[in-house]
Amino acid sequence: MEESQAGLEQDRIAEAFVSARRAARGLSDYPGNIPESLKSAYSVQDVAIRLQGDSVAGWKVGRIMPPLDAQFGADRLAGPIFVAGVFFEGDGKPVSMAVFQDGFGAVEAEFLLRIGTQLDPAKRYYSLEEAADAIDAVHVGLEIASSPLGAINDLGPAVTASDFGNNNGLVIGAAIPDWQNSGFATWPVTLAIDGAEIGTGRGDSMPDGPVGAARFLFELMARRGIALQKGQWISSGAITGVHRVAPGASVEARFGADYAVRCTIEAATAR
Repeated sequence: MEESQAGLEQDRIAEAFVSARRAARGLSDYPGNIPESLKSAYSVQDVAIRLQGDSVAGWKVGRIMPPLDAQFGADRLAGPIFVAGVFFEGDGKPVSMAVFQDGFGAVEAEFLLRIGTQLDPAKRYYSLEEAADAIDAVHVGLEIASSPLGAINDLGPAVTASDFGNNNGLVIGAAIPDWQNSGFATWPVTLAIDGAEIGTGRGDSMPDGPVGAARFLFELMARRGIALQKGQWISSGAITGVHRVAPGASVEARFGADYAVRCTIEAATAR
């Protein structure tokens, strides 16, 4: 596909996804030619971010499992989290989060890392220690993975990346004091939907753990020419798996012995 035609195709795909999200309308098929690479998918994502017209509060990082990691040349992908979709859980009361009823909806238990410094946009490589030094807080939380496209997770990582990484919100729970020395990545994490436990895991089950997700994001965004901002969040990856939810569900994730975060699920509405 010639460059000009590819650009027009990327614009059409981005417009279709953003329009469907605004209308809370499902998509029965991918709205164009499926991107052949993550580079092409991120080009669609870049257009969609501009069309969305909301500030980026952070970035979700998702795992690409074998053998697709070898095919796409990466073991993770990233997508934006917008300000309008970020909620803080307070006083132990669950917040309500939206999924696309005629699309895909899921919930993920995650550690959330906050960027504590303005990064050098020219820096392309980070050690784990350098990545950790750029983080000033770690919280427990939930990512809402939802897209108007019901088959988004069945069509490969490039499709996922092209629609905001399949993100539709973030619930930020309590901060972990002295996170650097807490061993939080080794804590057992559980996820329950409507009171039934459906997933368990640990943060260190992912390559280089949650800090590895930050390192990946820092290096990816430097290559993409996107300046990460102090105060933005990193949703570091699904610890207990990706679990489908529908409107009316109640969700609770527990992290170690002392931390929990909760939300309820509602249907997205047009805006």
